Amino acid sequence: MADVVIAEFMDEAAVDMLRARHDTLYDPELVDRPEDLAAAVATARALVVRNRTKVTEALIGKAPNLACVGRLGVGLDNIDLAACKARGVTVYPATGANDVAVAEYVVTTALTLLRGAYAATADVAAGRWPRQRLIGREAMDKRLGLVGYGSIARQTAARARVFGFSIAAFDPFLPESDPAWQDAERLDLDALLASCDVISLHVPLTAETRHMIDAAAIGRMKPGAVLVNTARGGVVDDKALAAALRDGTLGGAALDVFETEPLTEAAGQVFEGLGNLILTPHIAGVTAESNVRVSAVTAENVLKHLEALR
Repeated sequence: MADVVIAEFMDEAAVDMLRARHDTLYDPELVDRPEDLAAAVATARALVVRNRTKVTEALIGKAPNLACVGRLGVGLDNIDLAACKARGVTVYPATGANDVAVAEYVVTTALTLLRGAYAATADVAAGRWPRQRLIGREAMDKRLGLVGYGSIARQTAARARVFGFSIAAFDPFLPESDPAWQDAERLDLDALLASCDVISLHVPLTAETRHMIDAAAIGRMKPGAVLVNTARGGVVDDKALAAALRDGTLGGAALDVFETEPLTEAAGQVFEGLGNLILTPHIAGVTAESNVRVSAVTAENVLKHLEALR
């Protein structure tokens, strides 16, 4: 039986690192077969997951030998941290390994939505010439507001400055004396929403952040502003967002995360017909390069932990 169970996709080189030292079960589809997953972890000392595998108290209870969980990413809302702590199971997020990928996604989608000129291929190829309709906005002298100012948000800020954005951020957990504030204006949330042309979310999903961007918060945003969410779907009220996009209150939005994942056809109907919207399947942090980094960091964390148990 496997000592290490990998329930979602991982870079093959990192899988081989684990296989070389431990009996390893690698099945990227295991996440979709809960009964098989429960059986697989019965002997496992390490479990490796992405964001879709729910590491619940019940699953942990079926893994009496479990010593650590390697998270191929940084969000931990799919892992019952209290249950892990109670059982002495250490959780290892791949902190920093996908920061660049997410930051590039945020800046790219913000620029795309501001400019608004990149969805006219069919019209142009057909001989239509919609120049007036496609006159958009520049990033120069716009303000980017970051809700949460951790490492990914700071990487985003560094790239956005190159395009002429000024930076503001809201982060009540980052002390005012932190050197990071030297390069960003520190604002409360209401002031940030009211003054920024682009809002990018970088907070975990907690009881306090669930639907923090609701109809009231959207109503406080600058008219025509753009919203980018690469954090967690539950941070945004999708219905309120869709309504604001439809009536022109907001200029656009990019969503990489959703309250229901994978997004179902039924859940996705709220976005039907919206042209000023970019939807992607929780892929902002996953590039060919970041997958290698995230996988390698996770494999190394698991190997070190298991080695320490000897």
